[in-house]
Amino acid sequence: MSVGENIRNARQKAGLTQAYLAELAGVTQAMLCQIERGTKNPSLQLGAEIAKILNCSLDSLLIGSGPSD
Repeated sequence: MSVGENIRNARQKAGLTQAYLAELAGVTQAMLCQIERGTKNPSLQLGAEIAKILNCSLDSLLIGSGPSD
């Protein structure tokens, strides 16, 4: 899975909307949408902030959580 797909899956698992996660992370919903679609990649700093908000590791967002992705 891509970084965007991993972020989307973690966000949905956490029960957050795109708009709310974007607000918490300090980006626009449009930017988060582009990240989830894979047309943009988050900076390392933004990725770390999203991981913190979603209560997961940055590694899990970058490479996935395992073979069952």
